[in-house]
Amino acid sequence: MMRFMRLRRGDLHVLARALAACVTIVVLGAGCAVTPQSESRPEDVLDRLLPSAVQIILEHPEGRRFRTGSGVVIASRPKGRTSECFVLTSGHTVAGAIGQKAIYLLFGRQHGAGTKEPGSVVAYRETADLDVALLRTESDECMPARAAGPPRLGESIWVVAFPWGRNMTLARGIVSQVNGVHSVVGDQELAPRLMVDASVSYGASGGGVYDARDGGLIGLVEGYRTARVTSQGNEPPWYIDVPMPGQTLVTPLSDIRRFLAETGHAELIVATPR
Repeated sequence: MMRFMRLRRGDLHVLARALAACVTIVVLGAGCAVTPQSESRPEDVLDRLLPSAVQIILEHPEGRRFRTGSGVVIASRPKGRTSECFVLTSGHTVAGAIGQKAIYLLFGRQHGAGTKEPGSVVAYRETADLDVALLRTESDECMPARAAGPPRLGESIWVVAFPWGRNMTLARGIVSQVNGVHSVVGDQELAPRLMVDASVSYGASGGGVYDARDGGLIGLVEGYRTARVTSQGNEPPWYIDVPMPGQTLVTPLSDIRRFLAETGHAELIVATPR
Protein backbone atom coordinates (compact mmCIF):
# COMPACT_ATOMS: atom_id res chain seq x y z
CA MET A 1 0.00 0.00 0.00
CA MET A 2 2.83 2.35 0.86
CA ARG A 3 4.70 1.35 -2.32
CA PHE A 4 1.59 1.99 -4.40
CA MET A 5 1.26 5.48 -2.89
CA ARG A 6 4.89 6.30 -3.71
CA LEU A 7 4.34 5.30 -7.31
CA ARG A 8 1.31 7.59 -7.59
CA ARG A 9 3.21 10.49 -6.11
CA GLY A 10 6.08 9.94 -8.54
CA ASP A 11 3.71 9.79 -11.46
CA LEU A 12 2.09 13.04 -10.35
CA HIS A 13 5.49 14.69 -10.06
CA VAL A 14 6.41 13.66 -13.64
CA LEU A 15 3.04 14.80 -14.90
CA ALA A 16 3.42 18.19 -13.21
CA ARG A 17 6.81 18.73 -14.81
CA ALA A 18 5.43 17.77 -18.22
CA LEU A 19 2.53 20.21 -17.86
CA ALA A 20 4.90 22.98 -16.82
CA ALA A 21 7.03 22.35 -19.89
CA CYS A 22 3.94 22.49 -22.15
CA VAL A 23 2.83 25.77 -20.62
CA THR A 24 6.33 27.20 -21.14
CA ILE A 25 6.29 26.17 -24.81
CA VAL A 26 2.87 27.68 -25.36
CA VAL A 27 3.85 30.95 -23.71
CA LEU A 28 7.08 31.18 -25.68
CA GLY A 29 5.25 30.33 -28.88
CA ALA A 30 2.69 33.02 -28.21
CA GLY A 31 5.44 35.51 -27.51
CA CYS A 32 7.10 34.78 -30.86
CA ALA A 33 3.89 34.91 -32.88
CA VAL A 34 3.16 38.06 -34.90
CA THR A 35 -0.23 39.50 -34.08
CA PRO A 36 -1.98 40.64 -37.29
CA GLN A 37 -2.81 44.33 -37.43
CA SER A 38 -6.53 44.86 -37.11
CA GLU A 39 -8.19 46.74 -39.95
CA SER A 40 -9.96 50.01 -39.30
CA ARG A 41 -13.69 49.83 -38.85
CA PRO A 42 -15.70 51.28 -41.77
CA GLU A 43 -17.20 53.83 -39.38
CA ASP A 44 -13.74 55.11 -38.44
CA VAL A 45 -12.63 55.30 -42.07
CA LEU A 46 -15.74 57.28 -42.99
CA ASP A 47 -15.22 59.64 -40.08
CA ARG A 48 -11.83 60.48 -41.58
CA LEU A 49 -12.82 60.89 -45.22
CA LEU A 50 -16.32 62.42 -45.18
CA PRO A 51 -15.23 65.88 -43.94
CA SER A 52 -13.06 66.26 -47.07
CA ALA A 53 -16.08 65.93 -49.39
CA VAL A 54 -17.41 69.25 -50.69
CA GLN A 55 -20.47 70.09 -52.74
CA ILE A 56 -19.97 72.64 -55.53
CA ILE A 57 -22.76 74.93 -56.73
CA LEU A 58 -22.61 77.38 -59.64
CA GLU A 59 -25.30 80.07 -59.67
CA HIS A 60 -26.60 82.74 -62.02
CA PRO A 61 -26.22 86.35 -60.81
CA GLU A 62 -29.81 86.32 -59.57
CA GLY A 63 -29.21 83.19 -57.48
CA ARG A 64 -30.65 80.44 -59.69
CA ARG A 65 -28.61 77.26 -59.91
CA PHE A 66 -26.67 76.87 -63.14
CA ARG A 67 -24.72 73.68 -62.44
CA THR A 68 -23.70 71.47 -59.54
CA GLY A 69 -20.79 69.18 -58.89
CA SER A 70 -18.72 67.42 -56.27
CA GLY A 71 -15.24 68.05 -54.96
CA VAL A 72 -12.53 67.07 -52.48
CA VAL A 73 -10.46 69.23 -50.16
CA ILE A 74 -6.83 68.58 -51.04
CA ALA A 75 -4.91 71.14 -48.94
CA SER A 76 -5.29 73.97 -46.44
CA ARG A 77 -3.19 76.87 -45.18
CA PRO A 78 -3.83 78.74 -41.93
CA LYS A 79 -5.15 82.24 -42.48
CA GLY A 80 -6.22 84.05 -39.32
CA ARG A 81 -9.27 82.44 -37.78
CA THR A 82 -9.99 80.38 -40.90
CA SER A 83 -7.96 78.49 -43.46
CA GLU A 84 -7.19 79.03 -47.10
CA CYS A 85 -8.79 75.93 -48.56
CA PHE A 86 -7.97 74.25 -51.89
CA VAL A 87 -10.52 71.94 -53.50
CA LEU A 88 -10.25 69.62 -56.49
CA THR A 89 -13.11 68.91 -58.86
CA SER A 90 -13.56 67.99 -62.52
CA GLY A 91 -12.63 70.52 -65.18
CA HIS A 92 -15.97 70.31 -66.96
CA THR A 93 -17.76 71.33 -63.76
CA VAL A 94 -16.45 74.90 -64.07
CA ALA A 95 -15.84 75.06 -67.82
CA GLY A 96 -17.73 77.95 -69.45
CA ALA A 97 -18.67 79.48 -66.10
CA ILE A 98 -15.47 81.26 -65.03
CA GLY A 99 -16.16 84.95 -64.60
CA GLN A 100 -19.82 84.50 -65.53
CA LYS A 101 -21.28 82.43 -62.69
CA ALA A 102 -20.86 82.62 -58.94
CA ILE A 103 -19.14 79.58 -57.42
CA TYR A 104 -19.96 78.31 -53.93
CA LEU A 105 -18.61 75.41 -51.90
CA LEU A 106 -20.60 73.66 -49.18
CA PHE A 107 -18.65 72.13 -46.29
CA GLY A 108 -19.92 69.72 -43.64
CA ARG A 109 -22.66 68.22 -45.81
CA GLN A 110 -22.35 64.89 -43.98
CA HIS A 111 -24.16 66.60 -41.09
CA GLY A 112 -26.92 68.32 -43.05
CA ALA A 113 -27.23 71.55 -45.05
CA GLY A 114 -23.57 72.44 -44.57
CA THR A 115 -21.78 75.79 -44.58
CA LYS A 116 -21.75 77.80 -47.82
CA GLU A 117 -18.58 79.67 -48.80
CA PRO A 118 -17.79 81.66 -51.98
CA GLY A 119 -15.02 80.21 -54.12
CA SER A 120 -12.91 80.97 -57.16
CA VAL A 121 -11.15 78.97 -59.87
CA VAL A 122 -7.36 78.85 -59.50
CA ALA A 123 -6.71 76.64 -62.53
CA TYR A 124 -8.55 74.13 -64.65
CA ARG A 125 -8.04 71.82 -67.58
CA GLU A 126 -10.63 70.12 -69.76
CA THR A 127 -8.91 68.16 -72.49
CA ALA A 128 -9.15 64.64 -73.89
CA ASP A 129 -6.61 63.32 -71.38
CA LEU A 130 -7.12 65.62 -68.38
CA ASP A 131 -10.28 66.85 -66.66
CA VAL A 132 -9.37 68.60 -63.40
CA ALA A 133 -9.98 71.97 -61.73
CA LEU A 134 -8.50 73.57 -58.62
CA LEU A 135 -10.73 75.88 -56.57
CA ARG A 136 -9.92 78.16 -53.66
CA THR A 137 -11.99 79.43 -50.75
CA GLU A 138 -11.70 80.23 -47.04
CA SER A 139 -13.33 78.10 -44.36
CA ASP A 140 -12.91 76.94 -40.78
CA GLU A 141 -14.12 73.48 -41.86
CA CYS A 142 -11.29 72.75 -44.26
CA MET A 143 -10.32 69.09 -43.77
CA PRO A 144 -7.96 67.83 -46.51
CA ALA A 145 -8.06 64.26 -47.73
CA ARG A 146 -4.93 62.15 -47.42
CA ALA A 147 -3.36 60.95 -50.66
CA ALA A 148 -3.36 57.17 -51.07
CA GLY A 149 -0.90 54.94 -52.85
CA PRO A 150 -1.50 53.43 -56.30
CA PRO A 151 -4.80 51.50 -56.37
CA ARG A 152 -4.84 47.75 -56.89
CA LEU A 153 -7.27 45.78 -58.98
CA GLY A 154 -10.15 44.49 -56.86
CA GLU A 155 -9.50 46.61 -53.77
CA SER A 156 -12.52 48.09 -52.02
CA ILE A 157 -13.32 51.77 -52.43
CA TRP A 158 -15.82 54.41 -51.31
CA VAL A 159 -17.24 57.07 -53.64
CA VAL A 160 -18.62 60.24 -52.02
CA ALA A 161 -20.57 62.61 -54.25
CA PHE A 162 -23.67 64.80 -54.58
CA PRO A 163 -25.67 63.46 -57.54
CA TRP A 164 -28.26 65.75 -59.10
CA GLY A 165 -27.15 68.56 -56.79
CA ARG A 166 -28.84 66.98 -53.81
CA ASN A 167 -27.61 65.31 -50.65
CA MET A 168 -24.36 63.50 -50.04
CA THR A 169 -24.40 59.97 -51.40
CA LEU A 170 -22.05 57.19 -50.37
CA ALA A 171 -21.39 54.23 -52.68
CA ARG A 172 -19.22 51.17 -52.10
CA GLY A 173 -17.42 49.26 -54.82
CA ILE A 174 -14.11 47.90 -56.06
CA VAL A 175 -11.40 48.99 -58.47
CA SER A 176 -12.56 47.33 -61.68
CA GLN A 177 -9.66 48.46 -63.90
CA VAL A 178 -6.30 50.10 -63.24
CA ASN A 179 -4.57 52.61 -65.47
CA GLY A 180 -1.14 51.92 -66.90
CA VAL A 181 1.00 52.27 -69.98
CA HIS A 182 -1.10 52.68 -73.11
CA SER A 183 -1.12 49.35 -74.93
CA VAL A 184 -2.41 50.90 -78.17
CA VAL A 185 -0.52 54.04 -79.14
CA GLY A 186 -2.78 56.92 -80.12
CA ASP A 187 -6.05 55.17 -79.23
CA GLN A 188 -7.34 56.73 -76.02
CA GLU A 189 -10.52 54.66 -76.11
CA LEU A 190 -8.61 51.38 -75.87
CA ALA A 191 -6.03 52.61 -73.39
CA PRO A 192 -6.30 51.24 -69.83
CA ARG A 193 -8.17 53.58 -67.49
CA LEU A 194 -8.69 53.72 -63.76
CA MET A 195 -12.28 52.57 -63.21
CA VAL A 196 -14.49 51.50 -60.32
CA ASP A 197 -17.79 49.63 -60.35
CA ALA A 198 -19.65 52.00 -58.00
CA SER A 199 -22.61 53.62 -59.75
CA VAL A 200 -22.65 57.41 -60.20
CA SER A 201 -24.89 59.91 -61.98
CA TYR A 202 -25.10 63.56 -62.98
CA GLY A 203 -23.53 65.85 -60.39
CA ALA A 204 -21.08 63.21 -59.13
CA SER A 205 -18.25 64.52 -61.34
CA GLY A 206 -15.32 65.57 -59.18
CA GLY A 207 -16.43 63.43 -56.26
CA GLY A 208 -13.75 61.63 -54.27
CA VAL A 209 -12.87 57.97 -54.74
CA TYR A 210 -11.27 56.72 -51.53
CA ASP A 211 -9.46 53.58 -50.44
CA ALA A 212 -11.98 51.81 -48.18
CA ARG A 213 -9.20 50.35 -46.02
CA ASP A 214 -7.84 53.61 -44.63
CA GLY A 215 -9.69 56.44 -46.38
CA GLY A 216 -6.87 57.66 -48.63
CA LEU A 217 -7.87 59.49 -51.82
CA ILE A 218 -7.11 57.58 -55.02
CA GLY A 219 -8.80 59.89 -57.54
CA LEU A 220 -11.82 61.90 -58.69
CA VAL A 221 -14.94 60.76 -60.50
CA GLU A 222 -14.63 61.83 -64.13
CA GLY A 223 -17.71 60.23 -65.66
CA TYR A 224 -19.04 56.89 -66.80
CA ARG A 225 -19.23 54.90 -70.00
CA THR A 226 -22.63 54.26 -71.51
CA ALA A 227 -24.28 51.87 -73.94
CA ARG A 228 -26.86 53.29 -76.35
CA VAL A 229 -30.20 51.49 -76.53
CA THR A 230 -32.18 52.38 -79.67
CA SER A 231 -35.90 51.83 -80.21
CA GLN A 232 -37.18 49.46 -82.86
CA GLY A 233 -40.40 49.47 -84.86
CA ASN A 234 -42.39 51.92 -86.95
CA GLU A 235 -42.51 54.68 -84.33
CA PRO A 236 -40.20 57.71 -84.57
CA PRO A 237 -36.76 56.46 -83.48
CA TRP A 238 -35.50 57.29 -80.02
CA TYR A 239 -32.66 56.15 -77.81
CA ILE A 240 -31.35 56.26 -74.26
CA ASP A 241 -27.78 56.04 -72.96
CA VAL A 242 -27.50 53.48 -70.17
CA PRO A 243 -24.51 53.52 -67.77
CA MET A 244 -22.33 50.44 -68.20
CA PRO A 245 -21.89 48.57 -64.90
CA GLY A 246 -18.38 48.53 -63.55
CA GLN A 247 -17.13 51.35 -65.78
CA THR A 248 -17.15 54.56 -63.75
CA LEU A 249 -14.11 56.52 -64.96
CA VAL A 250 -11.74 57.96 -62.37
CA THR A 251 -9.06 60.65 -62.75
CA PRO A 252 -6.09 59.10 -60.89
CA LEU A 253 -3.75 60.93 -58.54
CA SER A 254 -0.96 60.62 -61.11
CA ASP A 255 -2.92 62.88 -63.50
CA ILE A 256 -3.87 65.22 -60.65
CA ARG A 257 -0.22 65.60 -59.63
CA ARG A 258 0.70 66.33 -63.24
CA PHE A 259 -2.01 68.99 -63.43
CA LEU A 260 -0.88 70.63 -60.19
CA ALA A 261 2.77 70.58 -61.28
CA GLU A 262 1.95 72.13 -64.66
CA THR A 263 -0.08 74.90 -63.02
CA GLY A 264 2.51 75.68 -60.33
CA HIS A 265 0.77 74.05 -57.36
CA ALA A 266 2.69 70.79 -56.96
CA GLU A 267 3.16 71.42 -53.23
CA LEU A 268 -0.55 71.02 -52.54
CA ILE A 269 -0.43 67.24 -52.73
CA VAL A 270 2.24 64.96 -51.34
CA ALA A 271 2.83 61.42 -52.50
CA THR A 272 1.96 58.80 -49.90
CA PRO A 273 3.58 55.34 -50.14
CA ARG A 274 1.36 52.27 -50.08
